Amino acid sequence: MANARNPKVDAYIAKAAPFARPILSAIRERVLGSGVELEETLKWNSPSWTHGGKLLCGMAAFKAHCVFGFWHKDMQAEIEAAGKSKVGVGGIHRERLVELGEVPSASAMKKLMKKAVELALSDKPALKRSGPKPEAAVPEDLARALARNKAAAAQFKAFTPGKRREYIEWITEAKREATRLARLEQALEWIAEGKPRNWKYENC
Repeated sequence: MANARNPKVDAYIAKAAPFARPILSAIRERVLGSGVELEETLKWNSPSWTHGGKLLCGMAAFKAHCVFGFWHKDMQAEIEAAGKSKVGVGGIHRERLVELGEVPSASAMKKLMKKAVELALSDKPALKRSGPKPEAAVPEDLARALARNKAAAAQFKAFTPGKRREYIEWITEAKREATRLARLEQALEWIAEGKPRNWKYENC
């Protein structure tokens, strides 16, 4: 039986920027056609897919890029094996997609979705859990950017050490310079608004 399509996702794609529509449509078709039983829904106002009530993956569109990623942290190994550096993982920490060719192929998506279901039904925790950590050192590029943005600097100082660490790790873990610069720019915007790194997921 084919997976049901949610009209809210149709509306989401229709409202996206013209460049984003084919990317979002391709992701949707390949996810729904992966052979996995899914429920298509919206979480945090973005298209997402669940299996048996457990979140597997999601996508979103922004002004100049789209994002797609899996929820379970152990999907990282599967993504690397598939050679898909543009797919995020672990709380849907996602990389930017700007071209249709960056979307996983139908065959790659089938393998990724099958593994995502396997992990969702396992006893393995989806997200990393850890105790308190010491204050993280602020990297030079973030420090310079905060010095130029008084609103962001004030908000960053008001954050708890854990929330500051989330931004610092997100920026420093970027593998490419372009990714790091994009994350730095996005971080400043969210910090100035008083938003923690994972603000979209706080009401999950």
